Amino acid sequence: MEATGQMSPSDVKFDTKYGPLINGEIVEAADGYIDAVNAATGKVLSQIGRGGKEDVDRAVKAAGEAFPKWADTSIEERSILMNKIADVLEENQDRLKLIECMDTGRALHEFDLDYQLAINQFRYFAGAILTHYEGESRPVENGYLITKKEPLGVCAQIIPWNVPMIMTAFKLAPALAAGNTIVLKPAEDACLSVIEFGKLISDILPNGVVNMVPGYGPEAGQALIDHPDIDKLAFTGSVGVGRLVGRTAGDRILPVTLELGGKAPHIVFPDVDIDSAVENATLGYTFFNGESCILGTRLLVHDDIYDEYVEKLIERAKQVKIGPPTNRSTRLASIINEKQGERVLNYFDIAREEGAKILYGGNRVTVPGHEHGYFIEPTIIEAEPHMRIAQEEIFGPAATVTCWSDIEEVVKVANDVEYGLAAGIMTDDLEKGLTLANRIDAGSVWINSYFNFQTGAPFGGYKNSGVGREYSKEALDAYSQSKTIAAAYKRPPFGTFM
Repeated sequence: MEATGQMSPSDVKFDTKYGPLINGEIVEAADGYIDAVNAATGKVLSQIGRGGKEDVDRAVKAAGEAFPKWADTSIEERSILMNKIADVLEENQDRLKLIECMDTGRALHEFDLDYQLAINQFRYFAGAILTHYEGESRPVENGYLITKKEPLGVCAQIIPWNVPMIMTAFKLAPALAAGNTIVLKPAEDACLSVIEFGKLISDILPNGVVNMVPGYGPEAGQALIDHPDIDKLAFTGSVGVGRLVGRTAGDRILPVTLELGGKAPHIVFPDVDIDSAVENATLGYTFFNGESCILGTRLLVHDDIYDEYVEKLIERAKQVKIGPPTNRSTRLASIINEKQGERVLNYFDIAREEGAKILYGGNRVTVPGHEHGYFIEPTIIEAEPHMRIAQEEIFGPAATVTCWSDIEEVVKVANDVEYGLAAGIMTDDLEKGLTLANRIDAGSVWINSYFNFQTGAPFGGYKNSGVGREYSKEALDAYSQSKTIAAAYKRPPFGTFM
């Protein structure tokens, strides 16, 4: 699934502007446009629509009109179309990766994984819908009992800027497979690849089945979740906004899926090969530029190996290549924008004020020709578990290190945060690892290989990390509702109720 390497950034041509995708075509944005900026250079790549109530209303109406026919489409036909979407994504991935690289500031090589996961999502649900519980019947006294699954209707989906194509696939694939229509609100900070993808699938899907309205969260996002004709809400992003979405769902009695924040522990036992454990941990906190809720940013290291481990962790951090996002040898690139870059740097100041010790990094660095970008060193911080730097999402390439000696102690520390999305364990004793995994409050626990995503494995979190699961057949249930039909051969005889 790797890029061919035949395309360069200069080969990528953008439309002058990207309005909302409504009813199968790009239309003019009612409320004007927003500059889409290269995260590393500051160059304006294009403009995206500033979605608002009018654009959202048009998109919801288009989805509503398309729903009855799409819901009646056979699961076999839906499966065929899902595979066609996977095909077109695979065929166009080189260009889309470059677009996403420039838009987000992330290193180009990372998108090989992103697009593998996204393509696999469409292929997985193309197959899963064929075997999903569509219904069963059984004889009962005086007739038959029939149960079936039906789609929900028009789904509002809101995704973040850090992994646009992964998030798009996570949201679209199960909803489409189950027979729903969609209005997707991609993040204004990075959505060019998503809208380009939307243009591609508009040639595959019936008009109105997938609609996209870019724009600011308080405008386009709020208009979407408040729209009276929405039948399901799905959101990935911050806990604060997730609470607002959940409150709206509660007020209107709508089904909701929320994938929110994380502060994952990555627990290191003393029996590991330290070099491989350091490599695994470095990947676990620097991938995605550190801008991900699943990162293993709390390294909990057994005190028998703590000093040697931390020393090697620092040496490995020094070797991480910081450079232009579009260079395939780059391993750490630009934070999405100035606001996020300053937020990360501010967390380092908070860490110092609380008494944490920055062992390495903590600085913004300059990459020639990309002075606009916020390139931040891999940062290792020795911290106590109660400190903010060890409790709150940083969303930058930084990890805290804390030592432990007792298994009860490390379980308590690992679980003593508001989140429970992911966790990592490194040990040569698989029995010990599995025993600990069962005690960690996290939706995904990866032993000895961080980011070990397996297609069809449920993904979601405990506690404030969210509600519901994606990436699996459970997502089909989240985008479906059950109906029971009891059919009697004969009506009760006259006089039964006298």
